[in-house]
Amino acid sequence: MDEQYWDALFERFQQAIAGEGRTLPSVSLIAEEREDPYHVLLSTLISLRTKDEVTLAASRRLFDLASDPYAMVLKSEEEIATAIYPAGFYKTKARNIRLISEALIERFDGKVPSDRDALLSLPGVGIKTANLTLNLGFGIEAICVDCHVHQIANRLGWIETKNPNESEIALMEIMPKRFWIPLNELLVRFGQVICTSVSPFCSKCPEGERCPRVGVTKSR
Repeated sequence: MDEQYWDALFERFQQAIAGEGRTLPSVSLIAEEREDPYHVLLSTLISLRTKDEVTLAASRRLFDLASDPYAMVLKSEEEIATAIYPAGFYKTKARNIRLISEALIERFDGKVPSDRDALLSLPGVGIKTANLTLNLGFGIEAICVDCHVHQIANRLGWIETKNPNESEIALMEIMPKRFWIPLNELLVRFGQVICTSVSPFCSKCPEGERCPRVGVTKSR
């Protein structure tokens, strides 16, 4: 798979999404609106196990409440939880948002680090959150693998892996770096409107005729 293959593939996917009324995922919208790694980090944390529209509204309420770590630590967990409700696990996320803000002040002069290991050392931050923060917050190449990326990459036969961590490594081996940042945004939207987890719209997929899963997965 050379760069021409990925260029053509991304173009076909983008055209397919555009036909479905394409909109940016919530964290991408926050990144565009705020242009602040701190906001990207917390919005990504809120997005875990949470629908896109809930994430967007919750993130905006949170940043209206407090827009930087110094303001955030002055808020109680209850105030933060109220702002991000009904995000999934909102009480746990509220605790982690406050702990992250404290850690940034104590260890990083109030700034979000642009190093993956440093990000992973923050409370509640996993590989997906760290990589998306690097991508959208700093423009640093990293492959962010969520359920959509893992499922679609395996469904289309690009890779054959058992979990997102394996998928990240496998995709890094086959995909040129310049595709790493846009990959998540592209496949999240593609997975939401076409290559859905249950009963995907294979008739709308530009890879439908080449997909090895057609006939295996119940499709429309």
